[in-house]
Amino acid sequence: MKSIYRRGIKDGLPIFMGYVAVSFTFGIQARLQGLTVFQSGILSWTNVTSAGQFAGLTSIATQAALWEVIITQFIINSRYMLMSSALSQKIPVWTPFQKRALMAAGVTDEVFALSIAYPGELNPVYTYGLMTAAIPGWVLGTVLGVVSGSLLPVRAVSALSIALYGMLIAVIVPPSKKQNLLKGIIAISMISSFLFSVLPVVKEISSGIRLIFLTLVITGIAALLFPIKEENYE
Repeated sequence: MKSIYRRGIKDGLPIFMGYVAVSFTFGIQARLQGLTVFQSGILSWTNVTSAGQFAGLTSIATQAALWEVIITQFIINSRYMLMSSALSQKIPVWTPFQKRALMAAGVTDEVFALSIAYPGELNPVYTYGLMTAAIPGWVLGTVLGVVSGSLLPVRAVSALSIALYGMLIAVIVPPSKKQNLLKGIIAISMISSFLFSVLPVVKEISSGIRLIFLTLVITGIAALLFPIKEENYE
């Protein structure tokens, strides 16, 4: 068990370094929204989700209703339910509920990728090792971002906050190069979001509701018109 745990920590070190860089940007944004170091650190420690946390900051900034925050977070983070379901098929059937729950609490895109790629049956201890390395990196980067936002000049903080958009572009560009359909969906999403933010009436709707509506409508239509065949998915 100890060797498996150490292997998880070792494999999780690249995640640690990547998380420090990405969550630094989140820390900058958290500082701009008035969150303290403690609040930001707790937020990252209990969530560990980049898109969800950035959406949460937007909700805080716009003073969104609680139900908007709940639905937005549910939609954005619903992929983790699918990841957890996939991992549940890879771990031993005798794994108790509390160990499964602990794994689910630390599932992120990167932790899932390494866990699902683990050769043979997945020992939960390996995933715990990944979590031990990854989560502190996410929290550390957040804290450093908040502290830097407090010390650096306003112009520097504003410049660093642009890194968020670079991160998002880095997420969507690589897969869109391989799939024209995905490229079209991304373009439609960007245009729709822009129109909803400038057109009369709809621009008065809160950003949280706009996000929920556009996500459900665009993804729903795409799934209906262009379903992924099982053999292609495999």
